[in-house]
Amino acid sequence: MARTTSHLDTAIAYNRSFCVTVIILSESSASALLAPVAADMRAVDAVIRQRLSSEVPLIEQIGEYIIGAGGKRLRPVILLLSARALGYDGHRHHELAAVVEFIHTATLLHDDVVDESELRRGRQTANAVFGNAASVLVGDFLYSRAFQMMVDAGSMRIMQILSDATNVIAEGEVLQLLNMHDPDVTVERYLQVIRYKTAKLFEASAQLGAVLAGADAEMEEAAAEYGRRIGTAFQLIDDMLDYTASAEQMGKNAGDDLREGKPTLPLLHLMEHGTAEQRALAREAIVQGGTEHFDAVFSAIHQCGALDATFEAAKREADAAERAAMQFPPSQLKETLIKLCAFSLQRQF
Repeated sequence: MARTTSHLDTAIAYNRSFCVTVIILSESSASALLAPVAADMRAVDAVIRQRLSSEVPLIEQIGEYIIGAGGKRLRPVILLLSARALGYDGHRHHELAAVVEFIHTATLLHDDVVDESELRRGRQTANAVFGNAASVLVGDFLYSRAFQMMVDAGSMRIMQILSDATNVIAEGEVLQLLNMHDPDVTVERYLQVIRYKTAKLFEASAQLGAVLAGADAEMEEAAAEYGRRIGTAFQLIDDMLDYTASAEQMGKNAGDDLREGKPTLPLLHLMEHGTAEQRALAREAIVQGGTEHFDAVFSAIHQCGALDATFEAAKREADAAERAAMQFPPSQLKETLIKLCAFSLQRQF
């Protein structure tokens, strides 16, 4: 039986010669894609700003600095879409979407300190502007505010999903720290970091939507699978961009992963499939960190097909997310969830 053409097939043309992802969805069409939850997102933004309120001015200042910088807000969007697609018509999804964004923002504040990053969302990181101590402490505030809001939801099931996710994310942060400057990291260990550190909050977001809508266990698991897979695809593309995109395209400095000695999939593929000389180069780059050998590593990664392999791995995850989304009942919101699978593979998103 012939395979049915999917949204991914129609939305993506992949040029293997140049490892370029060509997406029909443009920057301007992102708003059109997310139009079904545009009003909900405005409500979420209002909740975020209301719940950022504090008697300590620096908290509001740093919180507004990083949240006001924009960003994809993909996790709240997925929660809203999942809830609405499964028939939820209340207002608690706005609060929970804000909780998810607070948790994500807290991880960014802490991440940038650990990674010594200087650019985030196209401008200086909060730690570069306000200092490491203030960034860490405001990150702690956002975590604690998120837990206050979880309690307000009045559901032990919601508390369980979000507290478990927060704990797993913290484990992922430590796992990534252990992987840094380690040239013997396996693909399995690398993917474990992605599932813990990035995909887990996507999973929780989609799952929370299902829980709010009162979905059965099978549908809840389909929603969780959707979030898990699309979150993994998103991170794989992000890791690919470190070797393909400019700082303007990514909103952060190109080569950051290499500078930090992070063995991401492009480097791991080079370690496995490159020439002896290229493997030695990759090993040295991981152990030493820095960007001294960036041009040589960049060239070797392109030559050995590492970017092709990374993109194909991301597309497999996006395909799996689409299959999970197909289990949702028919609606425009379901179609948006499906289209987001292709959107997650964009180079500039």
